[in-house]
Amino acid sequence: MLKKRIAVLVSGGGTNFKALLEAEQNGIISTGEIVLAVADRTGAYALERARAAGVKACLLDKKALGGLEKFEYRLLKLLEEEDIDLIVLAGFLSILSAEFTQHYKKRIINIHPSLIPAFCGPGYYGLKVHKEALKRGVKVSGATVHFVNDIADGGEIIAQQAVPVLPGDSPQSLQQRIMEQAEWQLLPRAVEEVCRSIND
Repeated sequence: MLKKRIAVLVSGGGTNFKALLEAEQNGIISTGEIVLAVADRTGAYALERARAAGVKACLLDKKALGGLEKFEYRLLKLLEEEDIDLIVLAGFLSILSAEFTQHYKKRIINIHPSLIPAFCGPGYYGLKVHKEALKRGVKVSGATVHFVNDIADGGEIIAQQAVPVLPGDSPQSLQQRIMEQAEWQLLPRAVEEVCRSIND
């Protein structure tokens, strides 16, 4: 059986991308193969991780290209050239258009560092999610993998993992625990599940 070809879209350091690469090496992702990493901004360290792992790394700087429309046009061409089956957003901060997400319906997934529908939507990314969770005094947070549509964090949920919020947590300590206990386990398992569900 041919492996599904996976592209990972990134914006920063790529810790979730690293977890995906390790999951592929360890056989957790077995029906898919990461063949492409694309960053939407200069300085995304995730591209260095890709190169070190022998994965094709491309920079499509959204700002330099002149905005989302031109970025998506270039991205679409690249994905088609590479015959991509599944797109994984791993710390990818651009909101994709309805036209783009429709083109890859049920073939784009994202990881979000909260239990959706809590602390999600436009502007909720990075430490802001954890600051808001602590401000509200929640006792449990976690991570969610979901399909991507034109609504930020609005697509159908694939998997969730709860993580306890501990007394004395800072946004940074909560972020680290959620990455270690939820994101880095949940995302690879969801990628494998979705790869298995994609029909040739």
